[in-house]
Amino acid sequence: MNTRYKALLLGSTVYAMLTAAAFAQCPAVTVSDMKGVAAGTYPQQYELGEFETAANCKLELSENPAIGDMNARIRNNPALPALADRLPQEPLVVAPYDSIGKYGGTLDALSNATEAGTSDFMSTRHVNLVRYSDDLQTIVPNVAKSWKWNDDYTELTFTLRKGHKWSDGAPFTSADVKFWYDNLALDPNVFEKPKDYVLVGGERMQVETPDEQTVVFKLPAPKPGLIAHFATHYGQGFQARHFLGRFHPDVDPDADKNAQALGFEKGYDVIKAYYGSSDWMDTATPMLNSPDKVANMPGDAAPTLESHIVIKETTEGRHFVANPYFFQVDTAGQQLPYINEMDEVFANDQQVRLLKLVNGEVDYKAQSLQLSDAPLLLENQEKGGYTIQLKPKIAMHAVSFNVTSDDMQKRAVFGDLRFRKAMSIAINREELNQVAYFGEGKIQQYTGFSPLPGFVDPKWADFAIEYDVDGAKALLDEVGVVDKDGDGFRDLPDGKPLVLNLQFATQGIAGQVVELIGQNWADVGIKVTIKEVTPDEYRSAQSSNQLDVGLWEKGQPLGIILGNNELWVPPFENYFAHRTGMLWAEWVDSKGAKGVEPPDYVKQLMEDINAFQSTPVGTDESDKLGARLVENMVSNLLFIGTALTPDPIYHRNALKNFPEFKTASYEYYRTYPYRPSQWYFDE
Repeated sequence: MNTRYKALLLGSTVYAMLTAAAFAQCPAVTVSDMKGVAAGTYPQQYELGEFETAANCKLELSENPAIGDMNARIRNNPALPALADRLPQEPLVVAPYDSIGKYGGTLDALSNATEAGTSDFMSTRHVNLVRYSDDLQTIVPNVAKSWKWNDDYTELTFTLRKGHKWSDGAPFTSADVKFWYDNLALDPNVFEKPKDYVLVGGERMQVETPDEQTVVFKLPAPKPGLIAHFATHYGQGFQARHFLGRFHPDVDPDADKNAQALGFEKGYDVIKAYYGSSDWMDTATPMLNSPDKVANMPGDAAPTLESHIVIKETTEGRHFVANPYFFQVDTAGQQLPYINEMDEVFANDQQVRLLKLVNGEVDYKAQSLQLSDAPLLLENQEKGGYTIQLKPKIAMHAVSFNVTSDDMQKRAVFGDLRFRKAMSIAINREELNQVAYFGEGKIQQYTGFSPLPGFVDPKWADFAIEYDVDGAKALLDEVGVVDKDGDGFRDLPDGKPLVLNLQFATQGIAGQVVELIGQNWADVGIKVTIKEVTPDEYRSAQSSNQLDVGLWEKGQPLGIILGNNELWVPPFENYFAHRTGMLWAEWVDSKGAKGVEPPDYVKQLMEDINAFQSTPVGTDESDKLGARLVENMVSNLLFIGTALTPDPIYHRNALKNFPEFKTASYEYYRTYPYRPSQWYFDE
């Protein structure tokens, strides 16, 4: 063998050895031990190619050994293809917090009832186009691989993952985003009126799909906060066109015929059976909505992109199994999620829920837990095998009065700013803080923004929060709410008794808080009755304009307000939250044809929030608009604040890769920033 040939052979051997070394098994990177691998473009995650380049390796993909059995429990799902054919070409690579997890187990969750207190659990399997990282500042890719804005924030382009699939194996493409927007979100047969977040200043966007992986939202005016909406909201920006589209007349001309074959009258009836008639994605499936028809339907639930899919539902709870097509893998190449199954039990009684938590029967819980529950939970941590984190909230317990009450005497009184101010300064917030909040609260007026941005005068946080019994009594006298029959309680101006019915649900406010506020109001001569109700009962009364007093949490951070105007437009939030002025909302929705015309300051709020959302943050104009929003909201005391407080976050110690949360926050969608797909059990 000549020397030159031997040199070439040796060179090729060395090259092969170097190549094998370069593409060795990838290091099992975790957030706590990066093993020398550089961080990616976004915190705690990589695109596949990005990770392989950073780690100088080739990621070998593997699957949950039980995934075939779980797939067989998803009714009408086809037999599974190989993992490489189930994952996108560029799966999202997730760095677990502390350790590479192991497969198995069932996450036991606790909700109040169907569509009540369920967002906590829903967030553990939630996905959307993007999300906030756990710093609650950085928006990162999720379902979408990337996004970009044009220079003036009137065009938002998402790039989806090639080869991404729904839980039934059908391709997920840009058509599913356009179907959600054009055929569901804007269709009055599905939603009576479109939600604010799908509009810009009340006008629709245009959704273009130049190819299967590209979605372009074209906005009629700038709305930089649209991206934050997709990062925080439960409403997902996509639905399965291949599945629901066959029942939509604009997609399939045989939609009604297809529905009739299943026993429904119209295609829209099938869409509502799967998707509901609100943007709340946790509406009941056909297993509850249409139990007599579900066996003939194409699936128990619509296909999902989430980590788990529901396979059983009753009025007592729901059961889920892992999505065999989920688009995330860990840094060892294992398809997520680690947890095989999820079980959700409905328990409307707070004492029953607390007992289950103390006994360690639940793996994670935050929603419906109040600070008043903390002593009992903390006392039993060691015995119950769980840990409690006390974390600050963004929303605060707030009070409102029904300014469009059907009772015209109450409407006149509640609509008088002097009355609302009297009821604010009648509240002994220092006592409330010490007794109900254990001294952990920061007393503050409701301002809309939470935390209060720097462009707002801090005086508004202190507006009408002083405890002044004599001042409250004097204001009530001015309004004409005085004791006319000598029974010790104040009456309406026409002489009829004034009784405030305080209905509350522990999901939204602690009973002890309501009792203390009620006693404060009794001390200035206002008679109250107090009754605990379920969240559904509370919302039903609120929706039908039957509440005297609103009692729920309220407040949102700047980032969310930039994408969603609901706190500033009647009725000042959504069905699941704290609303007032229901007849003002009817007037706005009907363009003045029905309802009650709101006062000028409310019209100013509506005008200003639309302008604020279209103005770049940090500019003088934006700051001026934001400051006026707060001044108008606070000075008119539509909502009366108490204090910003911490709340408990519960998790069982066997649940691993569970980090320290930054807030006990619905506003960033609870667990969504903390990546529950990489939670696992070690037991």
